[in-house]
Amino acid sequence: MQIEFTHKQSAHCENGVVSNLMRHNGFEVSEPMVFGIGSGLLFCYIPFLKVNHAPVVTYRAMPGLIFNRFAKRVGIKIKREKFSSPETAKARLDENLQKNNPVGLQVGVYNLLYFPDEYRFHFNAHNLVVYGKVNGNYLISDPVMEQVTTLTERQLEKVRFAKGAFAPKGHIYYPTAFPKELELKNAIIKGIKQTCREMTAPVPIVGYKGIKTISKLIRKWPKKKGAKAANHYLGQIVRMQEEIGTGGGGFRYIYAAFLQEASQVLGNEKLKELSKEMTKIGDDWRDFAVNASRIYKNRSAQDDAYNKVADELDAIADSEAAFFKKLKKAI
Repeated sequence: MQIEFTHKQSAHCENGVVSNLMRHNGFEVSEPMVFGIGSGLLFCYIPFLKVNHAPVVTYRAMPGLIFNRFAKRVGIKIKREKFSSPETAKARLDENLQKNNPVGLQVGVYNLLYFPDEYRFHFNAHNLVVYGKVNGNYLISDPVMEQVTTLTERQLEKVRFAKGAFAPKGHIYYPTAFPKELELKNAIIKGIKQTCREMTAPVPIVGYKGIKTISKLIRKWPKKKGAKAANHYLGQIVRMQEEIGTGGGGFRYIYAAFLQEASQVLGNEKLKELSKEMTKIGDDWRDFAVNASRIYKNRSAQDDAYNKVADELDAIADSEAAFFKKLKKAI
């Protein structure tokens, strides 16, 4: 069984899955529009949650929230299921494929054999689409990959039931009902308002204040944690930024594209101007990543290198604080 499904590569897995599933069901919705309406942009430092023995830093909303918010705001109904049994999870997947219904799955990255080795580590919030099964192999549309691929039953079971933080537990999801047409205007405004609230929240681990918190910690890590742990923690920030689902810089570029598209839908030129400003912030995040990577790879020639990258984060935090206050006024 093979469903006619158009694979389109995207910058981020969850956005890409949603955009591709929407397109399959007759609605042309871009990846940036999914991301913006779903209030996907975020910054959050989660010290009590460890991945690869270092605290989690996320630049996006928690897995699943983007699709949930997008669906609610544009009037779509979706179904989600998790399973305690791999057999039940497999049966439900096969049942959907028999009904010509491609589905989204949450999976672990470590055992995705088609990923390059450097991207395969213990991260369980990746998303992909299964759109068929031929000769016992599942047909996989992974939106961050250029081409479609396949996984055996055993290989897919392994990634669907990966252990650790954000364990997917066979998580399957798909849209079940659609309106005659999508009401994007109100959805865009609701999406922007929530992002502005979260990025300017008076909480020390969220939004621009969260970036400030990380900046302070970076200054302390070399003495408090030692060079090895400090480098590992800094490496985690960059890995979460640049390698896991596009991260800080990449998400800022997607949001800039969303604002550009939203400016046309709403007839709001101010959003177009702010789109350019967000692109510049994305560039600043990328510069930070380059300079931070030189430190943890022991290639930085700068004196007091940790304080200098912390200064960069302070400047980014100030830029984002000012940006989201302007964006809130613009709508």
